[in-house]
Amino acid sequence: MYNNYYVLKLLSSELAKQLQGLELVTCFSQVKDELVMGFASNQRQFYIHANLNPEACYLNFPEEVSRARQNSIALFRSALGGKVEKVRQYVNERCFSIHLSNGGAFLFKMYGQRSNIIWLERDEKGTLVPQELFHNKQEKDRLLRLETLDRFIDQSYQAFLANGLQATFPTFDRHLIEKIQQAGNSPQAQWQAIEQLLNYLQQPEFYISTDGKQVHFSVFPSEKDVYHSKDIIAALNEFHYIFSRVYYFEREKLEVLRELEKRSRQTERYIKQAQERLQELETQNRYEEIAHILMANLHAIPERATSVTLYDFYRNQPIEIKLNESLSGQKNAEVYYHKAKNQKIAIEKHRQAIATKQRELEKIHHHIQAINQLTRLKELRRYLKEEGLTGKTPQEVELPFRRIQIEGFEVWIGKNARSNELLTQQYAYKEDLWLHARDTNGSHVIIKYKPGKPFPPQVIEKAAQIAAWHSRRRHETLCPVIYTPKKYVRKPKGAPEGTVVVEREEVILVEPAAEVSS
Repeated sequence: MYNNYYVLKLLSSELAKQLQGLELVTCFSQVKDELVMGFASNQRQFYIHANLNPEACYLNFPEEVSRARQNSIALFRSALGGKVEKVRQYVNERCFSIHLSNGGAFLFKMYGQRSNIIWLERDEKGTLVPQELFHNKQEKDRLLRLETLDRFIDQSYQAFLANGLQATFPTFDRHLIEKIQQAGNSPQAQWQAIEQLLNYLQQPEFYISTDGKQVHFSVFPSEKDVYHSKDIIAALNEFHYIFSRVYYFEREKLEVLRELEKRSRQTERYIKQAQERLQELETQNRYEEIAHILMANLHAIPERATSVTLYDFYRNQPIEIKLNESLSGQKNAEVYYHKAKNQKIAIEKHRQAIATKQRELEKIHHHIQAINQLTRLKELRRYLKEEGLTGKTPQEVELPFRRIQIEGFEVWIGKNARSNELLTQQYAYKEDLWLHARDTNGSHVIIKYKPGKPFPPQVIEKAAQIAAWHSRRRHETLCPVIYTPKKYVRKPKGAPEGTVVVEREEVILVEPAAEVSS
């Protein structure tokens, strides 16, 4: 119910008070489907943390936010510096907008799996139109217009009698409808319940309940409540805390344990197969003994024989030994000595591999036991990081371009015009080095800046080869590539996606290359 219209209406009203006069100073994402917006003045700061995961879309408001140095992407840069002028809730809609002094606005569209945050700027007619989407895959959001969002519905008693409960109040979710239906089936009783409910929803109380597997946010009390407040901000923050602890913790914990159990089974299977192979190696024909028998009976081995039967003085019985007819008896003995040496090496390697895997299995079982004892999400993620259990920590932001490494420098490569636009205008910093094939269409390429380290010439050359390859000049013997700090690259107003103007540049001639050794 945390995204119910009536809850959002109260929230937007409170945000209008909290954000008034504050400046948007930061806007970034460091976890997939999550956005952090920071507002501040000389006296105070206020953060909005939006979780737009399709499985759990909600807002919370942390007092402090730590931005990671890596895997953190700045977003909505053109909005930075604007001061909040107003917050507007749309009538009978689960969305509100935050309007800034620079003329733009953020639209928070809290539609469950279709939730999104949209940055709008004014066009030549003065109309606010979408410019950037947090979830770019929701292309239909580019057609949204703020002036069409309000839904004015006749919610009179006559409309209720004529159209029914759900048609008159589409903003009532199933919990609110159940509350009204408890009043009885008569229209008069239900209408009285509606009036009482609408009056209560103007200043409701908020309750959070959980059964250990699911977390519920409600304006009604229940037997499983673990939190109660009249403060909408505090309630949503507590919901985030409990929801993260229960939902994300249990999900990530289960995923990690499944992966560890899988690795445990694979390791046990490997140990079993290795032990069986070791047993075979230890019990198969004794190559060194056979070599000794051959050396003791060289006089009894016919020339060009494919096999010979000799007395096995280790077991006091005859033994048939296979021979290479093209080798002498002594050379055949040397072959068996060589096999014996390889057999000893193979046995030792199998013993070492089994011991290594047994230690690995013990460590896996230790991880399983330790993780089962953890009770908090932060503890789980800290443990995974410290123990190097990668792959089950929060997912990184999905970047709309390729990323490679060249001699320790991260290089980003645009895929198309839209990707180039995002790469250069949103993701690149002014200290990064920007490259592009000269006088032709192609990918934007960025070499990420490393503090205190100049860009090595060989890294620039290899990145230039990639830029040349990802252009229309890829089949030319030599291609000129321009490079410059990103701060000298700008987009002309109204220019198509991916179009830029370079104010300063240097040129390097390179041979186009799709892949370079890093």
